[in-house]
Amino acid sequence: MNISLTKNDTVSGIIKVSIEESDYEASVAKNLQQLRSKVNMPGFRKGMVPIGLVRKMYGKHALVEEVNKCLSDNLFKYIREQDLKILGSPVASQNQQQIDFDTDRTFDFEFDIALSPEIKFDITKTDSLPYYTVEVEEQTVEKETESLRSSYGSYEKGETVEVSDMLKGVLTELEDGTPKVSGIFIEDAVLMPKYLKVKTEQKKFVGAKAGDKITFNPNKAYKGEEAELASLLKIDRSAVKDIKSDFTFEISEITRYKKAELGQELYDKIYGPDVVKSDEEFRDKLKQDLERQLSIDCDYHFRNEVQEMLFAKVGEIVFADDILKRWLLDSKEGNTPESVEKDFHAVKKELQKRLVLDTFIAQHNIKVEDTDIKKAAIQSVRIQFVHYGMLNIPDNILEKYAEDMLSRKDTNIDDMIHIAMLGKIAEVVKEMITVEEKTVGFEEYKARHEQKEDASTETETN
Repeated sequence: MNISLTKNDTVSGIIKVSIEESDYEASVAKNLQQLRSKVNMPGFRKGMVPIGLVRKMYGKHALVEEVNKCLSDNLFKYIREQDLKILGSPVASQNQQQIDFDTDRTFDFEFDIALSPEIKFDITKTDSLPYYTVEVEEQTVEKETESLRSSYGSYEKGETVEVSDMLKGVLTELEDGTPKVSGIFIEDAVLMPKYLKVKTEQKKFVGAKAGDKITFNPNKAYKGEEAELASLLKIDRSAVKDIKSDFTFEISEITRYKKAELGQELYDKIYGPDVVKSDEEFRDKLKQDLERQLSIDCDYHFRNEVQEMLFAKVGEIVFADDILKRWLLDSKEGNTPESVEKDFHAVKKELQKRLVLDTFIAQHNIKVEDTDIKKAAIQSVRIQFVHYGMLNIPDNILEKYAEDMLSRKDTNIDDMIHIAMLGKIAEVVKEMITVEEKTVGFEEYKARHEQKEDASTETETN
């Protein structure tokens, strides 16, 4: 057997494999002997069919099977031994000559391969990235306090309608000031005045009481908001444009959402019994929790900055696009030249990112341990609890939730490994560059990253 590589350029090459009769002859003979032991044929005892007859019947099948096995085994062995960094898998060359298993005894194969481009990172202490520490100001504590009061609030019955109340009642379509025959009639309609777009229509409800009947025009009140109007009238969205009538809304119930009052009952719900015992302690504790949460967020944004710096250092990466497209076409059933062409830009961009990170990881021998994955899972769980307004979950509880999450089959462990790996990459880069420590207020920090995210979205769109 002869295997050789010819490089077309730095990112593509051709592997030629020549398989001779001596490479597969013994395997074919063994395959046929195994088949002979299983063949049932009239006039012969099982396993006693002449080998010449077996070869005549199954020889080509056995030849194809053994040549393909020999090809596959030795092709990928060669790639491993030569330490070839290839993207995707080898694809049959467009110059491949027709194989004739009836007459050929030596089989020549050609494969095009896309080689991984060489990537270098020129990173020194002259490179710098900002690392933000967020100082939580009093106004941020106040906003979060109001948010928690809303989260832990409750519903109560209202006497007179306020703009944010939820109203239940009977909705009746009118015609010439009286209920329309076969018109829309809803006994359990729900309406919130604050969602009415026209102030004059909204004001008709404010100050009303249960039992009052309000005449208004839904089409005017919602001012083109077809989805909301269709929901109120319980009709298909396509029929909304035909509804121009006035309606009456007879109020049967006024429900108001009331924020929780600051006090021990709220403190206990948020932090547990008697963890904080005064307004001052509550605000101090809340500030500490916000700073810890923002510290996680700062780490996240720093990791993103590190990735962007690595991508910028490498710049545009050249691939063997034609070979990659052919590989993508063959790699998944149902792919078409059109679908591959349509998705190729996104696939290529993702491949570039992965290649940059994988190269940096290999060059710096970065490894992720189980403890790193567990730490990433704990942070993920902590963020989930924060989203539900639960700020003070003990570490042992977070750890248990993280262990449970990692043990579930529906958990994408690769996501946790990726997060942990990005953290490791950031640690390495942090030692290689100059980190500019910056302390900013929450509003400034938020504005900076919103602006950056908007710019990133615009770039991706373009």
